[in-house]
Amino acid sequence: MDIEPRDYDCPNDILRNRIILITGASDGIGRALALEAARLGAQVILHGRNVAKLEKVYDAIEALGSAPRPSIVVMDLATADSGAYQSLADSLAAEFGRLDGLVLNAGILGDRFSIEQYDPSQWQQVMHVNVTSAFVLTQLCLPLLQQSEDASVIFTSSGVGRQGRAFWGAYAVSKFATEGLSQVLADEHRHSSLRVNCVNPGATRTDMRLAAYPAEDRDELKRPEDILPAYVYLLGPDSKGVTGESFDAQ
Repeated sequence: MDIEPRDYDCPNDILRNRIILITGASDGIGRALALEAARLGAQVILHGRNVAKLEKVYDAIEALGSAPRPSIVVMDLATADSGAYQSLADSLAAEFGRLDGLVLNAGILGDRFSIEQYDPSQWQQVMHVNVTSAFVLTQLCLPLLQQSEDASVIFTSSGVGRQGRAFWGAYAVSKFATEGLSQVLADEHRHSSLRVNCVNPGATRTDMRLAAYPAEDRDELKRPEDILPAYVYLLGPDSKGVTGESFDAQ
């Protein structure tokens, strides 16, 4: 691979005619990526649990003027049952017929306690939102991704999902699991056109980062808009054949 994803510089229409579902698109990195993907020509499907926030992202994309009109999917990953996931997949199939990109960006931090102190119900919720929901959604979207000639799945990793650190609890373990899920799926589809990779956003000016480091100087952090090149690279045609990898966005 000759391209460094985090330094990727792309043409203005690199995602034209691509249909991309982004989870957690109402805030932070998901919101920034949705706007950038739309600006680059993609038909963006905005997932989140807060209708008002999603509508603001929708309006921001519409205000771009030339971007395809986005769609909104409202679903709370913490409480959705199997029927809700199946209904979502069925709706996507009926409306779009395929997916060219799936960005699994949604996640929760959970408590930053020691393993000794960690509440099992909180552990279960973090693992459910960060891993199980990503597994179920990916599984149900695979038929749509396989209808694309050039489909990409991006899982969201973390530095603490590569090297465990004290007091990161379920979040760190969920990101180790995410890396594993991505690698297994990539290997299962290594001989197809579907590519599967992880992106570690790094320290970014988001609400989750603020919750993890409340005393940190946010002005020293990269904005979500600053770390998007790796995502765009993996969603676009220049990353054909790149699969089973884990990249740093910074």
